[in-house]
Amino acid sequence: MNLEKFVEQNAPRNRIALLVIVDIFLITLSGFLSLYVRYDFSFSKMDMQYVDYEIQYLPIELAVTLLLFVLFKLYRSVWRFASSAELLNVIGACSVSIILQIVGMGILGMRMPVSYYLMKYMFLIVGVGALRFTYRILRMLQERRNVDTKGKCKNTMIVGGGEAGAMIIKEFQNSRFLNQKISCVIDDNPSKQGKYLRGIKIAGGREDIHRLVREMNIDEIIVAMPSAPQSETKEILNICKDTGCELKVLPGLYQMIKGEVSISKLRKVEIEDLLGREPIRIQLDAIMGYVSGKTVLITGGGGSIGSELCRQVAAHTPKRLIIVDIYENNAYDIQQELKRNYPELDLVVLIASVRNEHRINSIFEKYRPDIVYHAAAHKHVPLMEDSPNEAIKNNVFGTYKTAMAADKYGVKRFVLISTDKAVNPTNVMGASKRMCEMIIQMMNHHSQTDYVAVRFGNVLGSNGSVIPLFKKQIEKGGPVTVTHPDIIRYFMTIPEAVSLVLQAGALARGGEIFVLDMGEPVKILDLAENLIRLSGYKPYEDIDIEFTGLRPGEKLYEELLMSEEGLQETENKLIHIGKPIEFDEEKFKDQLKVLYETAYEDYDGIKKMVQEIVPTYTIKG
Repeated sequence: MNLEKFVEQNAPRNRIALLVIVDIFLITLSGFLSLYVRYDFSFSKMDMQYVDYEIQYLPIELAVTLLLFVLFKLYRSVWRFASSAELLNVIGACSVSIILQIVGMGILGMRMPVSYYLMKYMFLIVGVGALRFTYRILRMLQERRNVDTKGKCKNTMIVGGGEAGAMIIKEFQNSRFLNQKISCVIDDNPSKQGKYLRGIKIAGGREDIHRLVREMNIDEIIVAMPSAPQSETKEILNICKDTGCELKVLPGLYQMIKGEVSISKLRKVEIEDLLGREPIRIQLDAIMGYVSGKTVLITGGGGSIGSELCRQVAAHTPKRLIIVDIYENNAYDIQQELKRNYPELDLVVLIASVRNEHRINSIFEKYRPDIVYHAAAHKHVPLMEDSPNEAIKNNVFGTYKTAMAADKYGVKRFVLISTDKAVNPTNVMGASKRMCEMIIQMMNHHSQTDYVAVRFGNVLGSNGSVIPLFKKQIEKGGPVTVTHPDIIRYFMTIPEAVSLVLQAGALARGGEIFVLDMGEPVKILDLAENLIRLSGYKPYEDIDIEFTGLRPGEKLYEELLMSEEGLQETENKLIHIGKPIEFDEEKFKDQLKVLYETAYEDYDGIKKMVQEIVPTYTIKG
C-alpha cells in the first residue's frame, strides 16, 4: 500500500489514535519484557509478586505515561521530519515516566528490582523512538523510490564540510521534490576527511575534486563555504569550473548568521565570484545619516549606477527624492519600483536634460535639493569617439550647468560620478570626465557647496558593460568577441560602486577625488573564457573567441590615479583620496567658453581643443 495514501486516509485523528494504541502496547510490553529479561528469559524463575505489582500499577503507569507523551508533544510532531529535537522529547518523556514510576511504586510499597527499572527505561525509549523514526525512514525510502521513477538523479558534490554544508545536505535529504543525490563532500580539513557528514562521506580535499567528479559521475557541485574569504572561494570555483559540472554557490556569511542557509538560497555561480578579491563592505546604516531628512537629487537616476543610488537613498528615509533623467523608459522603471517598495517615499521623477540650463535651474529653484549625485553622462567610449561633440556637450557642460545650479541654489554636497578613464585619457569620453573633475575642483574653491568626485573602474552588469555582451554572444552560440588578448580592466559590482559613492558623500569636505582600491586588474580574455565555462561550454571548442582589435580610443589598461596625484587613506582602507592637481582656473574658464561654442558648432577638430585643456589626453587613431 502506498504510504502517502495511507497517511492521508488515517491522519490526523486516526493516526494519533493508532499511535496511542501502539504506545499502550509498548508501555505494557516494556514492563513485562523487563521482568522476563531480568529472570534470564525464563517464566518459571520469575517472582510472581513482581508480576502482580506490575499488573496492579499498570493502569496508573499508562495514564501517567500517555499524559507525559502529550505534554512532550509526541503526538503533535511531524515525524516525517523527525530530528534530534524529537529524539530528546522521546527520551525526556520516558525519563520522567520511569522516575514517577519509581516514586509511585515506592509510595505504594511495591518494591521492584533496580535492574527492572533500567531495562524498562531502555526498552521504552527504544520502542517509542523506533516506532516514530521508522515512520520517517519509510517515508524517505518511499520518496527516493518516487524520485528514481521520475528520472535520473543528479549526482551532487558538496564543497564545504561545515555547518552550511550539513544544513544543505539535510534539506536535500528531507525534500521529496528534489532529484539530486548527494554523492560526496569535499573539505580541506584533514581531520574531517574519511568521516561522514549526515551519512555522506567527506571524500577528500580540493585536490581530489577532478578525480571524484570522474569517478562518481558528478553532475552538479554546490559550494557551501559562506564564511570563507573571497580569495579562497575563487580558488575553489576556478577548480570546479573546469570540471564541466553545473556550479551553484551559497552567497555569503550573513545567511549563516540569519539562519537562512537553505537550497532556496543557492544561486548559480556568476562571473563576479571569480574576480578574486573581497567585496567592498560599507556599513551604510552608519554613514547614511547625512541623507535622512534631506532632499536628494540624482541626475541620470534611471541608469545602472543612478538607479542603484536611488534604491539605496530611498531606503534611508530622505525628505524627498528627485530623479532627473532624459530617458523616459529608465525613469519610469525606477519610479514604479520605488513606488512599490517605498510607498511612503516623497518621490519626484522629472524628464530633463542636464544640457538644458534653464530646465536644470528651474528644478533646483523649485525643489532646493540638499544633496546632488551627478550620474548623468555619455559613457560608451567607441560611440563618443564618433560623436565627440556630444560627449563634450553632455558630460562637460551638463556637469558645469548642474554644478553651477548647485552653487546658485545652496546645495550642501555635490558628488560627481567619474571614471578611471579620466586618468591619462586616450579617448574623448575619458578626457571629458577629466574636465568634469576639473570643474568640480574649480567650483569647490568658489562655493559654499562641497564638491567631490568619485572615480572607479568598470561596473559589472551595467548597461553596455562587457559581461552582458558576452552572455548575449554565448546565448547565440558565439563567437565571443574580445578586442585584444592582453587587455585588462579593473572591475567592481554595481552595489560596490554605489556604496563608494554614498560614502564619498559622507566623507566629503570639498575638492576630493575618491578612488577605490579595486585589487588586481582582470584580463578580459580570462573573463570571457570563465563565462563560457560557467555557461556549460568549452572555450574554443563549443564557443569560439575572436579578437577584433582595440577600438578607437581604447587602451590595454586603465589607471585609477595620475602619477602626479598622491594617495591619502580614509577610514575605509579600500577607499583613498587623490590629491588634486593644480591648474590655472581663470584660463580654464576661458577655455570652457570657447569649447562650448565650438562643441555646439559641431567642429571636427574638437579633440585637439580638448587636448589643449587636458594635457594628459592622448589622441589615438
